[in-house]
Amino acid sequence: MIGTGRVGAVLAGALRAAGHAVVGASAVSVASRERVDALLPGVPVLEVPQIVERAELVLIAVPDDALPGLVTGLAATGAWQPGQLVVHTSGRYGWRVLEPAVGCGAIPLALHPAMTFTGTSLDLARLPDCTFGVTAPGPVLPIAQALVVEMGAEPVVIAEEMRGLYHSALAHGSNHLVTLVAQSLDLLREAGVETPGRVLGPLLFAALDNALRSGDDALTGPVARGDAGTVTSHLQAIGRADQATAGSAGVLETYRAMARATADRALASGRLRADAAEALLDALGASPE
Repeated sequence: MIGTGRVGAVLAGALRAAGHAVVGASAVSVASRERVDALLPGVPVLEVPQIVERAELVLIAVPDDALPGLVTGLAATGAWQPGQLVVHTSGRYGWRVLEPAVGCGAIPLALHPAMTFTGTSLDLARLPDCTFGVTAPGPVLPIAQALVVEMGAEPVVIAEEMRGLYHSALAHGSNHLVTLVAQSLDLLREAGVETPGRVLGPLLFAALDNALRSGDDALTGPVARGDAGTVTSHLQAIGRADQATAGSAGVLETYRAMARATADRALASGRLRADAAEALLDALGASPE
């Protein structure tokens, strides 16, 4: 195990639970060492070259930007071994980032869990509900899929050339969802709601469930209805809230951008008439009073 951050330690723990012997883990920070103690008790903390020397399967869970240099540097020292499985967990890259290791005879696999991690044992219980984006050369793709199944999750094959699009979809949906929710919570607090999560939670859970089930058919609200007057009142209220925080919240521009995107999708799917869409876009382009 190279990299015992939140993802790596959990996946190593899952593979260990499936019967794999973890012969070593790299851990530099105090937090990483604590994760090894908690999730991989008894596993020695080793230097990276020692791990590569001892392991039949090397699981790499390092930041995306660090991955190419790590793989290339180990290849330059002749560390990779013929027949050794080299697995990375980056969503950004497919298997070709591991080509320096392949040149030494290693077998490349890319396994990206589509889940956020806490780095605790709680994540192990969530893996059965998780999917992994799997990318590997055709002949060894079953090995990648089998590793995911051993961890209790579901493999989804992603083509090498589609890896960037796959990862951007996940980041756009999950990361930006957090921003939208946090901004909505801020507005409710500004409106005097003491427990904004209690107010927003049921609505958001229902909206997410409907969207996952029905896509654009789940669209509702003033934009989908073409209610330009309501949208204008929203812009005015949000504009005042942004001014109260010296624009630091930035909610107004987020609302404009998302409302325009929603109007475009509603128009394209026939849920919004062209004249109503024009009035909406005029309202969204106007400065709030």
